[in-house]
Amino acid sequence: MIKFFYRLGAEIKFSQSETEFATISKENVLWIDLLDPTGEQKRAVEAYLGTEIQSRAEAEEIESSSRFYEEGNAIFANTNFLSPADDEMLMDPVSFILVGNTLTTIREVPLRSLDTIMLKLQALPEQFPDGFSIFVEIMDRRVDLDADIVELISKDVSQFSKRINQNEDINEEFLLDINQLQENAMFVRENVVDKQRLISNILKSKRCPKEAGIRDDLTIILQDIASLINHTNFAFERLEYLQDTVVGIINLDQNRIMKIFTFVSLLLMPATLVASFYGMNVKLPFAEQWWAWLAIITLMLLLVIGIWFIFKRKKML
Repeated sequence: MIKFFYRLGAEIKFSQSETEFATISKENVLWIDLLDPTGEQKRAVEAYLGTEIQSRAEAEEIESSSRFYEEGNAIFANTNFLSPADDEMLMDPVSFILVGNTLTTIREVPLRSLDTIMLKLQALPEQFPDGFSIFVEIMDRRVDLDADIVELISKDVSQFSKRINQNEDINEEFLLDINQLQENAMFVRENVVDKQRLISNILKSKRCPKEAGIRDDLTIILQDIASLINHTNFAFERLEYLQDTVVGIINLDQNRIMKIFTFVSLLLMPATLVASFYGMNVKLPFAEQWWAWLAIITLMLLLVIGIWFIFKRKKML
């Protein structure tokens, strides 16, 4: 699907047909959004912009050198937009192409944040003179959403800490929940650092507008990202501390169980020895007396009580 926005007088209009490119001047086109585009739509946009659109494999390239580059009169930038899904994080790749005053975005899935900006674009056309201003708005909104995700992670960390303090369901499953939250925090940090690198490269680019407004806004976004990185690092450190605490509690519980088993074994060992001794098929002292069984039971009980008393006195229970 294709949707592009262009300036018509004081208003911003949009169209969903690539055939209308021929009737609109390049200087008036602000934003071209491609959502899972067809081959024809890609070729139409390439011909209109005079540059090649990245493939999905190029957009998902991991190397930092391939996430941002300049070619001809175009800036190519790739990043991922995070979205929570149950207990995991989904990473949706989004590509940006800046040619002159026109921004082009390529994505595979619908993104609510971009839909919101499209509505704002038409409601407040005076705030978006060119594609760079739209790009800044997208980055600003995405960093705000990343901040909300970090806040959710911090709340989950606080809930986990409360569960540990109240000793609620401290088991292996709880440890796996902490590990999953660590993975989510790591994804968020990687994603935020990726945006930091992208915006820094934009600011260093000679094609970035010289207007103070654009550069000031990008600088403020970088400051917000730096703050997010600090919060994410703190959340990750708290999760490591909680993980160590849970492992320690589980180990203590296991040691307590082993201690009980060991104590019971030691407690019954002398009595078992006496029972085994008098269970042998040989003549033993007093074995033929009628009260022999009563004496044996009494001796076994005395040994059990004696062992228990020794452990209690040594404060080993």
